[in-house]
Amino acid sequence: MKKVTVIGGGTGTFVVLSGLKSHELDLAAIVTMMDSGGSTGRLRDQLGVLPPGDLRQCLVALSDATELWRKLFLYRFENGDLKGHNFGNIFLSALEKVCDDYNTVIDTASYVLNTKGKVIPVTFEKTHLCVEYENGTVIKGEGNIDEDNPERTRIKKAYLEPEATVNPQAVSRIQESDYIIIGPGDLYTSIVPVLLVDHLKDEIKNSKAKVIYNLNLMTKAGQTTGYTGQDFIHDLATYIGREPDYIVVNSGEVPDAIIKWYESHEESPVQNNLHENGFKGTIIEEDIISRAHIEKNTSDQLTRSILRHDTKKLTPILMDIINQKI
Repeated sequence: MKKVTVIGGGTGTFVVLSGLKSHELDLAAIVTMMDSGGSTGRLRDQLGVLPPGDLRQCLVALSDATELWRKLFLYRFENGDLKGHNFGNIFLSALEKVCDDYNTVIDTASYVLNTKGKVIPVTFEKTHLCVEYENGTVIKGEGNIDEDNPERTRIKKAYLEPEATVNPQAVSRIQESDYIIIGPGDLYTSIVPVLLVDHLKDEIKNSKAKVIYNLNLMTKAGQTTGYTGQDFIHDLATYIGREPDYIVVNSGEVPDAIIKWYESHEESPVQNNLHENGFKGTIIEEDIISRAHIEKNTSDQLTRSILRHDTKKLTPILMDIINQKI
């Protein structure tokens, strides 16, 4: 059975995992532990726990439990003292308080949700993402970088403060993997934080695994303003030490109403210029966007993307790569 490892945050990784879990794969996710916005950020600040949000989404994506359990772990309170909090985040935070170690937290939640696959925190240490921009500005904290960030110059350097020791399970998983899938997800707040931990970059660089990168659909203000496909690949290669073997790119038309919404946030569709500078890997161009309406919970304090990858469109492409049909 082929070992497939997905790297990223919560929302984008959810899309990949929920599609692949129905196939005969040894599936795992290595998840960022630097989130500091929304419900997760409040729990970090008030309880001193590790950030649960991205882990929760990956656990739910891999869940084979009844629909009720999955709904429960995704439920967000709309009023009262718990307004804005997600039940699954609270559940994981409470487990952390009563369990001897965080492996037990993951094992217990995986048992409750009957997960098909492993969810691996990239580190168990409490650390924060920091970025330095070309104009010298430094912003600390994933939530500050991700939300209402006024910077529009390019990120010169990303780093963790303090530095974090990698989870040995993450190292072992990379070494054993046949395929590593990166993204979709915001480059600097969902993907790069995983790659900054300890020597994980070297493990990916030296891995025998084929690397698949799901290119972003849109740029992200404060992180990838004005980026083209080549810019994404350049920055990704900097943090993994190699270019991906496969890049999955959207060729579908983005509705005008959605483009206007993104333009109001100073964001735009990612220009596909990957053929121009001699990329040596395989570029797969397909309509992979979801046209389903995304409803936002009124108590959710974060700005959420309204354009997502479509699980049903993306999964067959990934499986064709894994089965060596592409």
